[in-house]
Amino acid sequence: MGTQADPAPAAGHGNGPGSGSVAGLVGLGAAAYTAWVLEVVLSTGLNPVETYVSELAAQDQPLGGLFRATDFTAGLLVFLGGLLALLRLLRYADARRPWAVAGWAGVTLFGAATAADAWLPLSCRPTADPECAARETAGLVPATHQAHAVSSSLAMTGALVGIVALTVAARRYGRLAPLARYGPALVVLELLATAWTLTAITLFTAGHGTWALGAGQRLQVLLVALWLGLLAYSVHRERRT
Repeated sequence: MGTQADPAPAAGHGNGPGSGSVAGLVGLGAAAYTAWVLEVVLSTGLNPVETYVSELAAQDQPLGGLFRATDFTAGLLVFLGGLLALLRLLRYADARRPWAVAGWAGVTLFGAATAADAWLPLSCRPTADPECAARETAGLVPATHQAHAVSSSLAMTGALVGIVALTVAARRYGRLAPLARYGPALVVLELLATAWTLTAITLFTAGHGTWALGAGQRLQVLLVALWLGLLAYSVHRERRT
């Protein structure tokens, strides 16, 4: 007797072997990526409206080790979930649709770069410590500051690619109903939060104040976490149907 081939997962992220693991990994990663909200109950000494989220994990912060650990955990989990989804796409030729491939590649990049962020912490807090800001401007801080800027940029680039491409894939390919329904609103909000954050960073770098940089960036990363949670729920729900 011949063997029956495994069914190809529609759009690369629906039913099929491994989808439960993808949903679980991405969902847990999304939860870990919100660990920064602990600053509401923990004494960090940082103003959440004005400071970078990554300053919570700075080397001179007493709770820096905690936030570096949660960042690494979040990145690793999302990276593994995205990589597993990509491997499933490679296994099934019919599922290698461009938007799905681009989207899961973005999620994987986001996870890898977020995990790298944890190993490239800031040495001090440039938005809260004028001396740190002066040293950073003069190039007198460790190279991890520049490396952290690169890894953070890659992480957000991957997140934006994943958010846009997988939302488009869900709607175009008729899969992942919750993501297809609610994803577009999160895409718009994420793009607005990113524009706010980038504008505030540019103004801060030019010496014109922070312009609520911390609030914008916290909204930006919160929306990423919400979208990842929606993605995980959508994959889980479609697997059960």
